[in-house]
Amino acid sequence: MITTTDLTKVYRSRGREVTALDGVSLHVEPGEMYGVIGRSGAGKSTLIRCVNLLERPDSGTVTVDGQDLTALPGPRHRAGRSLRRARTGIGMIFQHFNLLSSRTVRGNVELPLEILGLTRRERARKALELLDLVGLADHAAAYPAQLSGGQKQRVGIARALAGDPKVLLSDEATSALDPETTRSVLGLLRDLNKQLGLTVLLITHEMDVVKAVCDSAALMEHGRIVEAGVVNELLATPGSRLARELFPVAGPVAGDGRTVVDVTFHGENAGQPVISHLARAHDVDVSILGAAMDTVGGRQVGRMRIELPGHPESNAEALAYLRERGLTVEPAAREAPAPRETPADGGTDEDPGPRPTDALAPEGTR
Repeated sequence: MITTTDLTKVYRSRGREVTALDGVSLHVEPGEMYGVIGRSGAGKSTLIRCVNLLERPDSGTVTVDGQDLTALPGPRHRAGRSLRRARTGIGMIFQHFNLLSSRTVRGNVELPLEILGLTRRERARKALELLDLVGLADHAAAYPAQLSGGQKQRVGIARALAGDPKVLLSDEATSALDPETTRSVLGLLRDLNKQLGLTVLLITHEMDVVKAVCDSAALMEHGRIVEAGVVNELLATPGSRLARELFPVAGPVAGDGRTVVDVTFHGENAGQPVISHLARAHDVDVSILGAAMDTVGGRQVGRMRIELPGHPESNAEALAYLRERGLTVEPAAREAPAPRETPADGGTDEDPGPRPTDALAPEGTR
């Protein structure tokens, strides 16, 4: 549904160049919830803005629903109508809601419908249907100042659905919300994904968002994707950085005469007493140094750092025992220092980004 190929984007200002995207290739399947995660400055916001061409990449292609958007003329071009029409199939949710304070909730949802040329009656009917879908039908006459953060974001989601999109883009949509509200909004996005068959591409710096709703994920650093794949498969992949960051486990790894490994439990073995069986079957003392467990995609997944006495060579049979039972076993990795963050996004997390009407605005109004 969404494919980017070798996207590059360089921002130039006062003789200085910042490479926001450096050859980014990404593929999102139809109906998938895909998360792009990375630190501030990794290039996430630039990537998502290039998907609907609110930012035009310097090179590379963006294909959405089989159509190469980068081949279409810009909105200021005489033939730019085709790009605007393609954008109506792409909804976007913003971090800071971007609601118009002078309009009611219903009026905010009706705004893109006005641009699309619907009559007043059609706009009212459609807006109320969308507000009902996000659980805010009884707040249609309220103003944004009267809403909570979670309610404002639900209005933003309803507005993003106004054009009956096949693709929904989420630009840090939950980063300004408290944990409980975040869970509620993520649950709504997951429900809409299943109910409407939406393909959802979301960017975030929160690992909990990926764990809660994403089918697949990609890790971005310094304008590049350094790892990508199906979340459950990544969790079973030795050496996966995303797996380590989704389920970080603490515990000392240095020292001679002992074996320290990280063990990932997934599938049916997540609830089995494998470690106690290991201790009895191989008559070995097992120390648990750290553990993390959660639910990903409706399945329980966990990681555990354990210590066995003796060198790895002397524990080969014990480690093979764990692998034979479907667990992923790898040497515990020392924590690397956090990389220094750089403004590769061409802005900061506080940048509200493009106006919500940019993707639908008539020619010559931007």
